[in-house]
Amino acid sequence: MGQPTPATDDGWWRSAVIYQVYVRSFADGDGDGTGDLAGVRARLPYLAELGVDALWFNPWYRSPMKDGGYDVADYRAVDPAFGTLAEAEKLIAEARELGIRTLVDIVPNHVSDQHPWFRAALAGGPERELFHFRPGRGEHGELPPNDWQSEFGGPAWTRLPDGDWYLHLFAPEQPDLNWAHPAVRQEHEDILRFWFERGVAGVRIDSAALLVKHPELPDVTEGRDPHPYVDRDELHDVYRAWRAVADEYGAVFVGEVWLPDAERFARYLRPDELHTAFNFSFMSCPWDAARLRRSIDDTLAEHAPVGAPATWVLCNHDVTRTVTRYGRADTGFDFATKAFGTPTDLALGTCRARAAALLSLALPGVVYVYQGEELGLPEADIPLDRIEDPMHARSGGTDPGRDGCRVPLPWAAGEPHAGFGGEPWLPQPDGWAAYAADRQAEDPGSMLRLYREAVRLRPVFGDGPPTWLPAPDGVLAFARADALCVVNLSDTPVDLPAHSALLLAGGPLDTAGRLPRDTAVWLRA
Repeated sequence: MGQPTPATDDGWWRSAVIYQVYVRSFADGDGDGTGDLAGVRARLPYLAELGVDALWFNPWYRSPMKDGGYDVADYRAVDPAFGTLAEAEKLIAEARELGIRTLVDIVPNHVSDQHPWFRAALAGGPERELFHFRPGRGEHGELPPNDWQSEFGGPAWTRLPDGDWYLHLFAPEQPDLNWAHPAVRQEHEDILRFWFERGVAGVRIDSAALLVKHPELPDVTEGRDPHPYVDRDELHDVYRAWRAVADEYGAVFVGEVWLPDAERFARYLRPDELHTAFNFSFMSCPWDAARLRRSIDDTLAEHAPVGAPATWVLCNHDVTRTVTRYGRADTGFDFATKAFGTPTDLALGTCRARAAALLSLALPGVVYVYQGEELGLPEADIPLDRIEDPMHARSGGTDPGRDGCRVPLPWAAGEPHAGFGGEPWLPQPDGWAAYAADRQAEDPGSMLRLYREAVRLRPVFGDGPPTWLPAPDGVLAFARADALCVVNLSDTPVDLPAHSALLLAGGPLDTAGRLPRDTAVWLRA
């Protein structure tokens, strides 16, 4: 077992750069086509050179992989496809020796239908109380118990041969837990301790606002307040108990909290609850200066009353990659409008993604970088017969799913499968090797080199909030400490503000020394 994290908090998480590792697609160490912990361990020097402070791992637990590992069968075991618990402990320790902390994913809303609790529940055991089983409606119980819909499409209920129905807000293979039962709460606190004692420095909480349900499971009627399963007040007792556990180890939380109400959102970030939560407003913004500035201002204002740092995210394992999204006519992000073969200008998207990277890394707080973003990877089109994401099947084939941002990474241009390892579990597009890390490491103008330099220089912005500077329409310009960030989202080149030195540019200035459209720079005042 690795050494527990000391019960101290030096505040590292308030300004960290955290790299998201989707293990299955990161690097394949044993040649079977699936990324694994051995592959991650071999690439730790790459991550150290990138300069990140921590790694957030998507679930690496034992799982049937019906939803990319978010259907957990055993929280205390690593899935054999990825390695062993002993390897996970080595990875945590080796990363820490390089100055890189580890965060793991917890999925508290549901478990796999192969979890021992659910299997015992199906057999009629007392574990049935740990889930939501109900008789159906209708003359013969043939209708679901209520009108709740799955996040993946279709009803949120599945009927069993005995006539009862069970609740699953996601796939049928992911039955929801009953958080009103004390055994569910105790088990998750024990899981937290299990990983903290192995040196994990923090936890990302999946679907953090969905755990607690109204005890009567009423229909979701128009305007119901409070919602029967989103952002229930009882949730805060859960997270206060979790925070007490984390504080024993000096560990931190980041919650996946999607809420439109800023005041309700901030409640999760009170000093005795979660340390941070993901900022989806910024990620969802189109390439528009006014809307980005409003998102930044609103985000900082939301966090200020509770003293929590903001987080900045451009992409993750559920979202169309930044290069593709910013290369579309409508650059906003919306699950409902994803479509197959959406026309994309990759050159434009790459230019904007470079500028967005400099913008996010210049802001105060925590920055998350999804694997492959530092390589400028675009979204991949997955052949229909290779799509694994359940969102595709449950939408009747209308939603392409999320596999396009989960394609295995290209590491070496001259090797089979671009150096990933064995034949990848998802097909790599033709030309994927052009994005290979080894090729980009040698190119001063590459996306990888831009990220490395930006992470290295980021401390020049200090710890304070941004001060907005006068700028033309369509231009964002702010100062922090003695550094300036300028992003040109207008249609024409613009003059740079007064400065003493050019620190970093997302692209070349024009011949007149002006900042071209869709480009960002960092300047010393």
